[in-house]
Amino acid sequence: MTTTAALAALVLFAAPLSAQAPMPPPPTPEYRVGPGDVLEVSVLDNVDLSRTPTVQTGGTVTLPLLGEVPVAGLTVPEIKDKLTTLLGRDYLVRPQVEVTVKEYQSQFVTVLGEVPAPGRKPLRGRTRLVDVLVDAGGFTSRASGEVTVTRTDGAFEDGARTRTLHFVAGSLTPEAQAGLEVALRHGDIVSVAPKHYVTVEGEVNHPGRFLLEGDLTVSGAVSLAGGLTRFGSQDLKLRRTDPATGKTAIIEVDLKAVRKGEDPDPRLLPNDVVMVTRRLI
Repeated sequence: MTTTAALAALVLFAAPLSAQAPMPPPPTPEYRVGPGDVLEVSVLDNVDLSRTPTVQTGGTVTLPLLGEVPVAGLTVPEIKDKLTTLLGRDYLVRPQVEVTVKEYQSQFVTVLGEVPAPGRKPLRGRTRLVDVLVDAGGFTSRASGEVTVTRTDGAFEDGARTRTLHFVAGSLTPEAQAGLEVALRHGDIVSVAPKHYVTVEGEVNHPGRFLLEGDLTVSGAVSLAGGLTRFGSQDLKLRRTDPATGKTAIIEVDLKAVRKGEDPDPRLLPNDVVMVTRRLI
């Protein structure tokens, strides 16, 4: 099992991890420093030159001897090379400089919905979708496994601005695994959708609420509810409320015609109510 598959199987659908969540991956050369990031600059055998500067809004850091040095938009290796060159040109002989990012404060994505720790998550190098989901503690028990990534700056390779993935506990399809590897950008919004339910009421053997999974239809919901009682009418009603307007519509469904293939079997939406009335004897 790959690292991503292990994380998905053990973390995403696990109990909330809080502080026990695995640490995000270390930074890679792809990360470009920006205002707000805190750097750790160490010069070997020159403690007085070592500092922990914050990248200012103008994109510079202030260092001994060098003053203000522009670093915004550079990678960590590029900053290291730049400082080594500047110190070696006028001040030191073959300086040995080390640079790391101590705090990531310039680039973020936002995680919303059914995760234990929603909110802004810093980008650290090439940050993947699975990295921020792990950082957010995985899924809550209310999560449906549907994750949507919205790109606020630009688009994905296919030109779309959103990408929706579906994850199932204990299973990881190649498509889902590829989705977890998607590299995120500054400003991306990751939304973890809650579980959705439909209700079947009236003359069925087991009325109640049922989890809306896949392409559940009216006839499928009736089957989940144990089928019609001996008094149940095959003339059903589907009550649907528009979440945007609050308006309710009643859709007539002839279950007998549906089963004969004469009428379409309506696909259910979240919070739909299938009403089975008592037939006239």
